[in-house]
Amino acid sequence: MNTPHPITLPSHWPCLPGLKNSKQQALPVGTIYCIGRNYAEHAREMGSSIPSEPLVFIKPMGSLHVGNGYLDLPQQSNEVHHEVEWVLAIGTGGKNITKEQAWSHVAGWAIGIDFTARDLQNQAKEEGKPWTLSKGFDGFAPVSSFTPRISDLSPKELTSYEIRLTVNGQERQRDRLGNMLFSVEELIAYLSSVFTLQPGDLIFTGTPSGVSEVISGDHCVAELYDSQGIPSQRLEYTIR
Repeated sequence: MNTPHPITLPSHWPCLPGLKNSKQQALPVGTIYCIGRNYAEHAREMGSSIPSEPLVFIKPMGSLHVGNGYLDLPQQSNEVHHEVEWVLAIGTGGKNITKEQAWSHVAGWAIGIDFTARDLQNQAKEEGKPWTLSKGFDGFAPVSSFTPRISDLSPKELTSYEIRLTVNGQERQRDRLGNMLFSVEELIAYLSSVFTLQPGDLIFTGTPSGVSEVISGDHCVAELYDSQGIPSQRLEYTIR
């Protein structure tokens, strides 16, 4: 495994609340990696095949919003969908990280929503174009504050955690992290085999089934529940 050279960022660069870098300073945000079709039922509801390896796309920095807030629906789309996701933050970067080493590279995690302009995405699929426009509008990647990785908590113990999303109090999405097709260790190993991961990089790990449209006035609540059924993270986002 190769360790990357540190990157110097401007002081105004956005940071991840709750996480610190090796100098005990607020951890700056890096690249936003996203994984598509990482839950089998979601792939089926989209009429898509089950991937044999992680399906990766990237969101621009402008799509990120940390904490509760509002989403202004883009004029370019008539159909925006919610996709609740568990979001990992990389603490120690590297290249060609093994699955055995992967968990030690995690700084912490949050709950997030990968908003998608479904009409634009479907059009892009039909024309064989990238998904960037459908995924990258301002505010399309909100995340909660982060929980630092607990040293004695293993990835296996996290498989019983659940991600859930309600809209106006009605549950739309719910699934266990253990139902991800590609685990945390597999995702980090795969991504680092292609990209040199950096501290502060984010990984949106995929969404379960139940994605649906949001409209102006909707109130979305994304939550992560621990193995005891207790909500550990919460993100509230209002559509306008």
